[in-house]
Amino acid sequence: MEITNTIGRRKTSVARVYLQNGTGGITVNGRDFKEYFPTMPLQYRLHQPFSLTDTVEKYDVKVNVKGGGITGQIEAIRLGIARALVEIDPELKTLLKAEGLMTRDPRMVERKKFGQPKARKQFQFSKR
Repeated sequence: MEITNTIGRRKTSVARVYLQNGTGGITVNGRDFKEYFPTMPLQYRLHQPFSLTDTVEKYDVKVNVKGGGITGQIEAIRLGIARALVEIDPELKTLLKAEGLMTRDPRMVERKKFGQPKARKQFQFSKR
């Protein structure tokens, strides 16, 4: 029984995903995923790679995730799961890529510049 480990990132979230043959159990940071992600839309995003590839309840998933918020974490986990499935079966890549699950979202928070209160906002201009 071989364990496949991959990494997924989104914004400032980093997820390390460990995939192995099993019964479909998903553990996030030592807790059940339904406890960690209580809402249905988040749970749907977590199961999306499995439902697209017809591998529901074939693999056990153990995830260590840190940084960012809940949405960034779920997106990072989803990318990590998709990468692990492709590592196991390379033929799944075209299917997952068509749904946009193999793309690392590059959007990050723009840094704050000096002389400004935020990244783009500027202090009020006074002509006189």
